[in-house]
Amino acid sequence: MTHPIRPLEDQDEPALLRDQFRQLLRYRELLAAGVLVGLLGGGYLALSGEATYTATGTVLVRSATADPFATGASADKGINIGSERQTAVSDTVGDLAARALAKDADRVDAGDLLAGLQVTNPPNTLTLRFSYTGETPEQARARAEALADAYLEHRRQRTEESIENMEQGYRAQLEPLEEKRDLLEEQAGVSEADDVSSARANLIVSISELSRKISELRALDTTPGYLNQKPVAPTEPTGAGLPMLLGLGGVVGLALGLLLSWVRLVFDPSVRSPRELVRSLGAPLLGTLPRERGAPDGLLAIGRGSSRLAEEYRAVAFRLAYDPAFAETRRLLVTAPRGDNAAAAGAAANLAAAFAEMGRDVLLVEADLRTPSLARELGSAAHEARPPRWAADEDGAWPSGSRSNVDVPGSGAFTLVAGRRVDNVPRALTSVPVGRIVAEADRPGTVVIVLAPPVLAYADAVALVDRVTGVMIVCDPREVHRSDVERIREIISASGGSVLGVLLHPGRGRIGSKERKKSSRRRGGPAARTDGHDPDDLALTGDPTETLGLRAFDASAGRR
Repeated sequence: MTHPIRPLEDQDEPALLRDQFRQLLRYRELLAAGVLVGLLGGGYLALSGEATYTATGTVLVRSATADPFATGASADKGINIGSERQTAVSDTVGDLAARALAKDADRVDAGDLLAGLQVTNPPNTLTLRFSYTGETPEQARARAEALADAYLEHRRQRTEESIENMEQGYRAQLEPLEEKRDLLEEQAGVSEADDVSSARANLIVSISELSRKISELRALDTTPGYLNQKPVAPTEPTGAGLPMLLGLGGVVGLALGLLLSWVRLVFDPSVRSPRELVRSLGAPLLGTLPRERGAPDGLLAIGRGSSRLAEEYRAVAFRLAYDPAFAETRRLLVTAPRGDNAAAAGAAANLAAAFAEMGRDVLLVEADLRTPSLARELGSAAHEARPPRWAADEDGAWPSGSRSNVDVPGSGAFTLVAGRRVDNVPRALTSVPVGRIVAEADRPGTVVIVLAPPVLAYADAVALVDRVTGVMIVCDPREVHRSDVERIREIISASGGSVLGVLLHPGRGRIGSKERKKSSRRRGGPAARTDGHDPDDLALTGDPTETLGLRAFDASAGRR
């Protein structure tokens, strides 16, 4: 038992990510605009900003000590490096540095001076790094050195003030003891009591201890620190240069472009990927036509030498030939969603040639009676064919007298029933002769391919679905809307047909579409309207609500 072709369920995460990336790349204009904006912004920042220079000096902080060479002496005794960093950027240090710079004719306010200062502390060190950013290299060097010297001077003054305060405290304790000692010495000459001698000895010990502490305070090394690295005048401006800013601007612009593309993708009504199109139609992807370089020589790709396009058409024909749903009826309706029907016409003609290569009797019916152009596009390949016997009883209306044979070099031939403008399109499509033509597919080895106008622009394709149940949709996935795809499936299913598959084409672009319309007008073919309106424009601007209502056609055009 055979089963119809079903779309593959490819939901693995890498495939989904690839699809999402391809969807974002559909909006290359937004990506390019984002990168351009980023580059312009980076270039503006690099060229418009004033050049600044940064000089750096390094200060090693140390505490006061009596003997820095003694064993076990610790340089970080009593130093809180976080507090010292806050002191370095204080207003007191700024005032000292501003007064020092004023002596060198560099008058600057303490607040403005501290605005360009940055003090950092490398981890696990007692080092403060003074970095100053100025307008000129010499200004940056001078101010960085002045701030470092001001910090050291402030710390030295603070240490000396602490020593002086402690010394005054010791002397305040020493003066009463010395007065009491002098009094006891006067009493020692009158009385030699033991208690007087003992008190005097205790006072002498206390006086000696205080004197020793005062001497130690005077002997302290009050050096606040060392300027290990003197600031030097920088040779180049600080900050990112033009190449780095352009690179950063490009990266930021690319991120902006991706964001805009994602927003555009969210609100884009068109089909996001071929997978979504296949899933919405409930039919397999029969093939994707490649984009050929240069203008094609004619409508038929098969018969003019080997090409990727011809091989893709052959692959689609073989896949349809082994599809059980198509093999049962051997009838195929080729149509597009809306807009230009040129891609569907090319697909119908080339599939007819491919089936002719397989040895089938192929009958190609152009059911586009509003803008027929298939015979003109095939050109000299089509020549008159002998009509069937039942056609002799017709009154000359379409499809009577429209048969011709189309020779495909090296592949065979197929029969073409070319379209012709008529007064009443619905009556012509539902006439008895059309039913006889479609019924020829019942003969063994015969294939009938019907080319219909866009299914959402006119109801012609819907009128033929009950006779040609198998439908192939030819479209550009970038130009078909998700709502259109769902409506196509509902319309065809409600009409008793089924979608055998979808054939994707790369599209012709705006320039190719305009040139095609101009050339059609120059040739004066059926595609050129005498009232000044292009049929393609009518299809593109058609109201979707008119899907099931056949449009009236100009009767005068049909009588020409």
